[in-house]
Amino acid sequence: MKINRYVDISTIDREAKKDYIDRHSPFLYCADEGKKGEKFKVTVKVGNEYPHPDDFDHYIAYVQLWDGEKMLAQANFEAGALGNMPGHVEIDFYIVPGKKKMNLAAASYCTKHGFWMTEGKEVNFHE
Repeated sequence: MKINRYVDISTIDREAKKDYIDRHSPFLYCADEGKKGEKFKVTVKVGNEYPHPDDFDHYIAYVQLWDGEKMLAQANFEAGALGNMPGHVEIDFYIVPGKKKMNLAAASYCTKHGFWMTEGKEVNFHE
């Protein structure tokens, strides 16, 4: 499966290309550190500036949370989850880290434009 990645849209001239990249890219938000063994919140939002369609044949089907090469969680969506209006799929994942360091990444899947994934974010967990 091809993995698509976000490109800094400030470096792109064409508005259509900015829209395409932004609305398919997952964005991962979480603290830089947490406490080992305690609940830790990670928010994933698909699209930053540009909303994604929510049509019967073109929508975000799932959002995933990864630690390196291990998938930790997945949230599934059906067409119409955003009221058949363009929008941003957003999900909060809560994990309980059992180790000192994780390399968290988010992924999303568009039914028309495939699999998109963030670069990893290193998060440290202390005792």
